[in-house]
Amino acid sequence: MQVADLRKEYTLHGLSEDEVDTNPLRQFQRWFDQAQAAGLAEPNAMTLATATPDGRPSARMVLLKGVDSGGFVFFTNYESRKGNELAANPWAALVFYWPELERQVRIEGRVARVAAEESDAYFASRPDGSRIGAWASRQSSVISGRAELERRVAELEATYAGGEVPRPPYWGGFRVTPDVIEFWQGRPGRLHDRIRYRREDSAWIIERLSP
Repeated sequence: MQVADLRKEYTLHGLSEDEVDTNPLRQFQRWFDQAQAAGLAEPNAMTLATATPDGRPSARMVLLKGVDSGGFVFFTNYESRKGNELAANPWAALVFYWPELERQVRIEGRVARVAAEESDAYFASRPDGSRIGAWASRQSSVISGRAELERRVAELEATYAGGEVPRPPYWGGFRVTPDVIEFWQGRPGRLHDRIRYRREDSAWIIERLSP
């Protein structure tokens, strides 16, 4: 089968302005809870898109680790490519795609580091291997091979044997504070439902977009 011949008809649900919550973060939580209840693998996986100051984009998958009234939180190495791009251009886009539910959520907003205490608390909750890995990986930098990374891990395991692994100063969280959130529900004939929330001052404007 040719790539152009791959197609799926979306028939599971609809989405109307009358049924969505007036607050997009509550609406997101509703959909996220349904994704978890459906047993989806890693429903918190999301595409994170960043860009350099001159507009060159990059995207990768990361994991959502918190959502609250302030926005969407993920953690990473601040010296990674995405960390450096966000430091220089603090705007990002997120995409959640849940094909089993025929749903997608798109988010755009400004990004800032979370408080150090929040990063400390999350880092302390991570498995030992992940905490060691945060020290071992100079994320996005070129290395000579896998052996270099494994040697670094072994050295760190010996250093912290039997003790707490502290959070690296270059590792922590970012929060994306949204000013646009779009909920997409697949519909037959590619006439999808698209409900967009757009922040205007302190209020959310709800709009239907053409598919």
